[in-house]
Amino acid sequence: MSIKRVVPDITTDEMDASKSFYADFLGLDIAMDMGWIVTLVSPTNPTAQVTLLQRPPSEVPNPDLSIEVADVDAVHAKANELGLTIVYPITDEPWGVRRFFVADPNGKVINVMSHVG
Repeated sequence: MSIKRVVPDITTDEMDASKSFYADFLGLDIAMDMGWIVTLVSPTNPTAQVTLLQRPPSEVPNPDLSIEVADVDAVHAKANELGLTIVYPITDEPWGVRRFFVADPNGKVINVMSHVG
């Protein structure tokens, strides 16, 4: 399995204060801001990232960690083969990623994803 990056996902009820903390205090650049999700990136190391997520309005939980892989379908097949708990089905999202959520042994939700196109 080829892992491209691992990003902590932080659920927040204080998006503006959180963006300010990571950008103004720690010096991370805002790489993506869709309002409900913001990814901040180190200006010197593009794989050093933090993602902020608003608390979800639905029962689908926010992930605790995102792992970008080269082939999300292969990783999804392996998760099924191992009998792991899929929390969110494999889905092509409108913002250009294909992903699924799987629970780790500690109950943490892991977003396994690949960019498409």
